[in-house]
Amino acid sequence: MLLFCHDFFDTPFAMGQPSPHPPALLILAAFSRHGEALDWARDRAVGVWGGWAMESPRFAFDNTDYYRATMGEGLQKVFWLFREPIDPAELVKIKLLTNRWEEQYTAQSDWPEPRPLNLDPGYLTLGKLVLASTKDFAHRIYLDRGIFAEITLYYQHHRWQHHAYTFPDYRREDYQRFLTACRDHLYETIRKENAQ
Repeated sequence: MLLFCHDFFDTPFAMGQPSPHPPALLILAAFSRHGEALDWARDRAVGVWGGWAMESPRFAFDNTDYYRATMGEGLQKVFWLFREPIDPAELVKIKLLTNRWEEQYTAQSDWPEPRPLNLDPGYLTLGKLVLASTKDFAHRIYLDRGIFAEITLYYQHHRWQHHAYTFPDYRREDYQRFLTACRDHLYETIRKENAQ
């Protein structure tokens, strides 16, 4: 039987209720051709967000030539997952802060590259990896103060899945192994808290 419009809208529906965001952990990606720059970024981040729960190996960042002109060759990328949960609404402030750190490091260093350090903050939940960006694109959602967010990866069928627009390096197996370990850490943290 077909429902006419007035029949459909007369059907009672429960209104959706706002609920707290599921637990999220801050993750910070840093890349540079200079190990000193990565160490500096780690120290700055720890000073603000406390100790990290996990640190990745320093991966060779060689999936694109996009940064060669501004950052040089032989780039390495490292991730830190921080212990304390964050409110995802803080992502705007976090990205603006890491942008300032990039500017500070560039101003105080004497490297030949115009951009010796790149910092990409985001957050990890059991279902997704979200990264902040200053650049708009079709798949990015505007947050505030010139900052956008994108779901870079999502977790489904026991593995990370990418979108058509996901950066090539985030499709790598070694990155995703580390992100799975981060997700496992978050899962155990949630399980222990729920058991108390």
